[in-house]
Amino acid sequence: QVQLVESGGGLVQPGGSLRLSCAASGSIFSIHVMGWYRQAPGKQRELVATITRGGSTNYADSVKGRFTISRDNAKNTMYLQMNSLKPEDTAVYYCNAWATVVSGSAYNYWGQGTQVTVSS
Repeated sequence: QVQLVESGGGLVQPGGSLRLSCAASGSIFSIHVMGWYRQAPGKQRELVATITRGGSTNYADSVKGRFTISRDNAKNTMYLQMNSLKPEDTAVYYCNAWATVVSGSAYNYWGQGTQVTVSS
């Protein structure tokens, strides 16, 4: 019903920057809270940042001051600007969204993930 597609991952040196995008498509009536999560090898998936439809944001302590989450409601797209990247930021980054579809029901959706590798 709703598809989330991430893009923008890749290999970057420590101290570098990347910008992730998450584009939502499908039978969307409204997208509510959106968020970025990440999962490093051997670790549990963890919250990176969330943003409400109105623009209120929340960040994990580990990324505060370095990452910025934003969204374009008209385009059903969310972004994550990642600056001052560290090797410990290496993970698969997943997009998540709570969306109401045209039938009126609300569901939680995940993207397929995009790899971010921070290494020299």
